[in-house]
Amino acid sequence: MAYNGTPDYDHANPARVGLLLTNLGTPEAATPKALRKYLAEFLWDPRVVEIPRPIWWLILNLIILNVRPKRSAETYAKIWTPAGSPLMQHTLDQTAAVKQYLAAIDLAEIEVACAMRYGQPSIESTLHEMQKKNVTRLLVMPLYPQYSAATTASTFDAVAQTLSKLRWMPELRFINQYCDQPLFIKACAKQISDYWKQNKRSEKLLFSFHGVPKRYLLQGDPYHCQCHKTARLIAEELGLSSEDYLTTFQSRFGREEWLKPYTDETLEQLGKDKLGSIDIFCPGFASDCVETLEEMDMLNREVFTEAGGGDFQYIPALNATPHHVQAIAEIARQHMQGWPQVTAEYDWQAHQQERVETRRLALEMGSEK
Repeated sequence: MAYNGTPDYDHANPARVGLLLTNLGTPEAATPKALRKYLAEFLWDPRVVEIPRPIWWLILNLIILNVRPKRSAETYAKIWTPAGSPLMQHTLDQTAAVKQYLAAIDLAEIEVACAMRYGQPSIESTLHEMQKKNVTRLLVMPLYPQYSAATTASTFDAVAQTLSKLRWMPELRFINQYCDQPLFIKACAKQISDYWKQNKRSEKLLFSFHGVPKRYLLQGDPYHCQCHKTARLIAEELGLSSEDYLTTFQSRFGREEWLKPYTDETLEQLGKDKLGSIDIFCPGFASDCVETLEEMDMLNREVFTEAGGGDFQYIPALNATPHHVQAIAEIARQHMQGWPQVTAEYDWQAHQQERVETRRLALEMGSEK
């Protein structure tokens, strides 16, 4: 097996620390063709659908990919913007803002990049670009506050598959969850309280998380518990009682039982109960996307109001707000502790002089022209 190297490697190039922010992904366009390509990659991941491959191949290729792309394209078209995918734009904004934040605290040398688990920019292509920039220490931060095998572990799979092919793989650290990190909890609470300052607070606050099959919980996946912990800590930060909020799960797919209570069924019942107003916040989504903008703010709004409910207020995801950027950057910095380039006393000039000497020795060995 040939391992990917860097034939034109410059031995004087300073070693750098890299921060890779990842999210789920997005189609390149709101068209059936683009959705078919995206869904084929997404739904073929064994972490996402745990069905024996031969059986699933038939279901996916003969049924789902012939039916779902058109419906999904219509859904994405509802939330598509002139700049393209909201998820992609928010992720790019987050990346740029985190880089700016780190530069402001004298960590401008950290290479910050983003990638998508499915679609572009891919994890593989982004890691190759970071390799070219001589990233020798890498922190990967999937923007999933709560761990699940279907999301976080799948990201690790993609990172590991790429690094396993490199001749010089970087020292690796991987954040597998930050569901209870104080800065994240405070960012969520501030997002909600800021919204309440501009809009009247509703009678009830509902935290909606993306669902997963119930059997994941029974097999030891901590996602369910971490979602409830996040909701409880945000509520405590806001000074809410247990009667003031609910925790539910959305976006179920297929016929098997998923985590309950279901968001849509809960909202329908609250509507039937004539609840006068409700606020919705989705703490599992780092960026607004099709699940929040279309499923939650459009479809579930209809479910609630048509069942007899009153005012429905969707509180935007954290996106690239300053409090979210600070949380991402500071959580990342905590996980970089001990790496020389992140310490305040690190001597970049001495490091560069050392690399120049390394290059001189490499030239003597004939490794460079």
